[in-house]
Amino acid sequence: MIPISDTGVSRHRLPYVNVALLAINAIVFLYELTLGDRSLFQFYMAYGVVPIELTTGRDIPPLGPPELWMNIFSSMFIHGGWLHFGGNMLYLWVFGDNVEDTFSHLGYLVFYLFAGVVATLAQVYTNPLSTVPAIGASGAIAGVLGAYLVLFPKAKVNTLIILFYFVRMQPLPAILVLGFWIVTQVFSGVASLGASTGIAYFAHIGGFVAGVILAVPLRGRAKRAPTRYLEE
Repeated sequence: MIPISDTGVSRHRLPYVNVALLAINAIVFLYELTLGDRSLFQFYMAYGVVPIELTTGRDIPPLGPPELWMNIFSSMFIHGGWLHFGGNMLYLWVFGDNVEDTFSHLGYLVFYLFAGVVATLAQVYTNPLSTVPAIGASGAIAGVLGAYLVLFPKAKVNTLIILFYFVRMQPLPAILVLGFWIVTQVFSGVASLGASTGIAYFAHIGGFVAGVILAVPLRGRAKRAPTRYLEE
C-alpha cells in the first residue's frame, strides 16, 4: 500500500518546516549522487550512526562531526538509494504538513528531531555493538506517522494498492493504512532479532511510539484547528 495523498484534514498554516526538511534531504541526497562507491561508504561511516561508536565513545575513522552525538542528527538526512529516499519523502510529504499544522512550526521541528533521536537510540539499544552505519529519515518520519494516527484517525488516505497484477487507487482510513504499517514493522522487527536485514525496524518502532506519546496531549488542538481550506 503506497499513500499518495490524504483527504478530509484541514490546516491553516503553510508547512514551511516540512518543506524545508524535504529540501534538505533532497540536497543531501543529490550530493550523495556525486560520490563514488568508496566515498559514499566513507560518507555513511562519517555522518551516519555507527552503534558501537555511541556505546563505546570511540569514533571509528573516517571521522565525522566533532562530537559523536551530532551523528544522530546528521544521519537523519542521509539515504541509501532512490527507493529509500523516495519512500521516506513521499510519507513525509503526505503526512507531515498536517502534523506541523497542529504542533506549530517550531514545535514540529523539535518534535521531528526528538522522534528521530528516540528512533536512533531504540535501534542502537537492540544492536549496541554493530559497526554498520544507520542512516535515513525513517525513524523521524515514523514519529510523524504515529502523531498523524493519533491526531487524525478518521482521515482518509488515497492509497495505491499493488497486489501482483491488481493495481487500484483506493481511499482508506488512516487508522488502517498506518496501523497496517506499524504492525508490519513490529513483526519484521521481532523476526529480525539476531539477524542482519539492512532495515532499522526498531528505529521505526521507536520513532512511531514517540510520535504517538507526544501527540496525545494535542488531540484537542487538532480537532479545533480553524479550517481555511481542505488539504487533498
